[in-house]
Amino acid sequence: MTSKGIRVLPMRVALLVVVTCLVVYYFVSKPKSEPKGYVDLHRLLVAGIGAAEMGGNEVRRVREGNTLGEKSKGETLEGVNDPLTMGDTASHRVMYHSLKAAFPMVNVVSEETDVKDSELLIRLPPLANEEVGKMGLGSEVVNASDVTMWIDPLDATKEYTEKLLQYVTTMVCVAVDGKPVIGIIHKPFERKTYWSWVGHGTNIDDKSNDDITKIIVSLSHKGDVEDVAKRAFGDVSVIGAGGAGYKSLALFDGTASVYVHTTRIKKWDICAGNAIVRNAGGHMTTLTGSEIDYSSHGSPINDKGLVAAVRKHQHYLTKLNFGH
Repeated sequence: MTSKGIRVLPMRVALLVVVTCLVVYYFVSKPKSEPKGYVDLHRLLVAGIGAAEMGGNEVRRVREGNTLGEKSKGETLEGVNDPLTMGDTASHRVMYHSLKAAFPMVNVVSEETDVKDSELLIRLPPLANEEVGKMGLGSEVVNASDVTMWIDPLDATKEYTEKLLQYVTTMVCVAVDGKPVIGIIHKPFERKTYWSWVGHGTNIDDKSNDDITKIIVSLSHKGDVEDVAKRAFGDVSVIGAGGAGYKSLALFDGTASVYVHTTRIKKWDICAGNAIVRNAGGHMTTLTGSEIDYSSHGSPINDKGLVAAVRKHQHYLTKLNFGH
């Protein structure tokens, strides 16, 4: 593969290229101070950014080539079609297998599973992310068995099929002992990556505003939350949007002051956003105020909804009066 062109490689060869590059990166960059059975979270951050961007390249390639190959996984609880596309599976392959090859001792949980395909187009971004490498974030070595990486190869698949591409993201989250500590949200069609490492740093410009109540919710159940919100706050703006990743980032750019979800949601949808909100001093909890456990044991489903806010989380939780 050269920088002057793009080659279409057979599936096995393409995956071998990705895996080989990340394995080399793993051993070359491995700090001498990292004991056997342990992993440095700084390397997980850098590799996670690379994986999210590789997945984003696949998501963008499939959409721009109009080769979605759309199927249905069934319906959501709201009765909305839950589609699966070649963008989902192609992104899953490069994200999941590259991370597992580089960090074999770390448990990686993905929304999708392996599905055979004849060919994949691989575009490898730089693995040593210059921005992160120059920020002096330090290191934090943890027991690899305590780490779970949650990946969402394509968030907002329904909107992806409808060309509502502003909502589409790829996400990686690192949880230690069930707590989200690294969140990475990549917007493929804007070619932008947002990340936070709790207690170490972020590249997100926090423009959150708690003066105006703007509630962002899923497009599929905007009406339900709007009724509750109006009873709690009176005149309130309820914004419907696709994708949990998009909605989490909307808390930082002034689009919304609180993110509410009233039905079940998968942990790979919300873990990255939870880490980003947590790093900013905010909270993402269930509707009753309980913390969400992102360890690998137990169900990947959070069936207790969520309330997320960078500021005044308890205020919103109390006013919305969920579960009472």
